Amino acid sequence: MDLKQIGFNFDNSYLNLSQTTYIKIKPQPVSNPSMVLFNKELAKELNLDFSKIPSEFISKIFAGNLIPNNTEPFSQAYAGHQFGHFTILGDGRASIIGEHLNQKNQRYDIQLKGSGRTPFSRNGDGRAALGPMLREYLISESLYSLGIPTTRSLAVVKTGESVQREIIHPGAILSRVASSHIRIGTFQYLASNNNTSDLKNLLDYTINRHYPEIKKSKDSAVELLHSFMLRQINSVIEWMRVGFVHGVMNTDNMTLSGEAIDFGPCAFMDVYKPNTFFSSIDYNGRYSYKNQPIITKWNIARFAESIIPLIDKNKETSIKLATEVLELFDKYFQKNWLEMMRSKIGLIRKHKDDKKLILRLLTIMEERRMDFTNTFRMLNQKKLYSKSLDFKNWYSDWQKRVGNFGSFESSQKIMMIKNPSVIPRNNLVEQVLNDSKFGNYKSIKNFLRILKKPYKNYLKETIFIKDPKIDPSYKTFCGT
Repeated sequence: MDLKQIGFNFDNSYLNLSQTTYIKIKPQPVSNPSMVLFNKELAKELNLDFSKIPSEFISKIFAGNLIPNNTEPFSQAYAGHQFGHFTILGDGRASIIGEHLNQKNQRYDIQLKGSGRTPFSRNGDGRAALGPMLREYLISESLYSLGIPTTRSLAVVKTGESVQREIIHPGAILSRVASSHIRIGTFQYLASNNNTSDLKNLLDYTINRHYPEIKKSKDSAVELLHSFMLRQINSVIEWMRVGFVHGVMNTDNMTLSGEAIDFGPCAFMDVYKPNTFFSSIDYNGRYSYKNQPIITKWNIARFAESIIPLIDKNKETSIKLATEVLELFDKYFQKNWLEMMRSKIGLIRKHKDDKKLILRLLTIMEERRMDFTNTFRMLNQKKLYSKSLDFKNWYSDWQKRVGNFGSFESSQKIMMIKNPSVIPRNNLVEQVLNDSKFGNYKSIKNFLRILKKPYKNYLKETIFIKDPKIDPSYKTFCGT
């Protein structure tokens, strides 16, 4: 089968780095691949044309059974702090089939997740179950539609094989698309080996790929730290805008591009409760909704530690310069968070009492166990969401604040694009994943159709926008 007509344009620049950062390895073929989900819109953005390729061959491509001739698949090495504990890791069940360049010369890693054992697999089987791969597809594409920087999903293929976890599951492979898979943990891996030369090459490569605007900087390491910090702050604030709880913010899950990655224990918050967390192994709530800014800062500090040798020849000077950047984190985060929250309640122009007004609302929402998404959406529609006296008083003050600096109509335009009407509600996610266990993929495809337009005013599809029945014991799992 001639795969050239698809339009793959691979240029694996990562392979120019030290061979300590990757291992060339092909995906392990599977017995009977079949397509479950295919992202035609993303394929079009990548300038890939599968229209003349029989479906059975498309499934084989995204299962790793067929590899284009003009690429060399590889798996990456990295380290990471997992729940605060440092360990050496790597792509234990994934391989990047190549870096694809689209017609705009934009570079994307195309990775197959669940594609078999690699030298980094340790005791794992290198495979993935269908449910977690469908969850990643659904969550990543939802985040994209919500306007949040994220890796994306191109396809999910069933392997025709089973994987053994607590029970036996059908196996699957996810095709993940990312602007790169460079992580904080990639830098930590080289730093742990005291390999300054390779570390410098990785830093230069990262700047060229993701931060070309600082290429000519004399202080490129400090500039990268600063630019990455700003980008990651913006990403996490966007998560919080829609009530997203990542669930596993280990340093190997924080990309230098600022894109969200790895959607195992993640979920969206229903009732506003700042200490919400879902992961079954996050026993102390380290990665709860309210802790996401703290952990972001902690992770960026670990990145700063890894590049200390590249900042200045004098270690004390390097630490001083890195610390000066990190000390700006709280100021940046608070400023950007306040701007985000202003937009959620449609405040035009700044006022010294805006933060008090916002915190009053959040306090009421927490005390009254109000739904995070629907509360803000009802404000957008000029409707009272709660009959409580404290909320009514706040609502009256909010209306006066909006009226004093514009009009509800002008505020509504802002709120319309900041407050979604639909999110991947946990009960609905579980429902469509359960349907998929029995080969019914209509419900997940319908759910994806709704999630593509999260800011639309839905009228008929009330199931997607009404307050769900909350299960206080609801937990999510990493899917390994």
